[in-house]
Amino acid sequence: MTIRVLCTALDSWEGPHRELLSEAGFDCETMNQSLDPWNGDDLVRALQGCGAVIAGGEPYPAEVIHRCPQLRVIARNGVGFDAIDLAACDEQDIVVAIMPGVNHHSVAEHAIAMLVAVARGFPRQDRQVREGTWHRQSGPRIMGRTLGLVGLGRIGLAVAERALGLGMSVLAFDPLISPDLAKSSGVRLVGFSELLRESDFVSLHAPALPETYHLINDQSIAEMKPGAILINTARGQLVDESALIRGLHSGQLGGAGLDVFEQEPLPAGSPLATMENVLLSGHVAGLDDESHRDMCRMIVDTLIRLRAGEWPAERIVNHSETTGWSWSSNADRR
Repeated sequence: MTIRVLCTALDSWEGPHRELLSEAGFDCETMNQSLDPWNGDDLVRALQGCGAVIAGGEPYPAEVIHRCPQLRVIARNGVGFDAIDLAACDEQDIVVAIMPGVNHHSVAEHAIAMLVAVARGFPRQDRQVREGTWHRQSGPRIMGRTLGLVGLGRIGLAVAERALGLGMSVLAFDPLISPDLAKSSGVRLVGFSELLRESDFVSLHAPALPETYHLINDQSIAEMKPGAILINTARGQLVDESALIRGLHSGQLGGAGLDVFEQEPLPAGSPLATMENVLLSGHVAGLDDESHRDMCRMIVDTLIRLRAGEWPAERIVNHSETTGWSWSSNADRR
């Protein structure tokens, strides 16, 4: 029997995954454009009869999971899985897979692009010229300034490499990284408070966990250098947006570059959308042509291997205490 695979991810109608899935005996379907994957009822309707979903950033809460009895695999088009209820997936014997090691260069480029743009006065400069205002004013040079990275995994290291190439000094806070690895990468490991105090730019590259929730808040913003710039291409939950807005209004923060938000899409009327020292993008930092192509291929490889009874453990984020998962049945509990 052909397994139906729903694709909700961005550009789901393009890429090598469609042909590869078809060759492997899967039927790849694109979500009906009249349905909204961020709406639980619409998502459940689209998932009926599907054995797998190539998922974007839309949420998969328990109430969605429990209404999709045929669903066996959620393959995230990325590495974040905080929007998926893993406990509910375990109950339904659904595998949740991510695609690591594919888009870190894309995220790093986006983070650096935002850093440079905000530091050089965008989007304000762009808006002024479009409005007929010719306002020339000097600002600090980026070379020689300090970037603080919260998280020094694949993405953090890729950002550090680019920042060092710009002539910046790079600090990092990451309790899981050895000082030797950081030193060999030209990065100095410091405590979180020291990073906030010494950094002209703070760029977030940490996962969304209970211990990182609202890591950037009124207190941490108060510890930052006056006029420091915050970059977030990681997860919206890391930042208390109300505190961020207060810090931007007061001038304690000089600006921000944000690709992710506490609520996505960013609600209409958010004060962030009206601030000239804030640069926004819609959770696209991990998307470039190369990462999209490679992620498509990794997703297809993951589905093929799972159907064949293999277990690509480095990509699977749940079922940590189970063995013997089978696509065809959820009776074989491990």
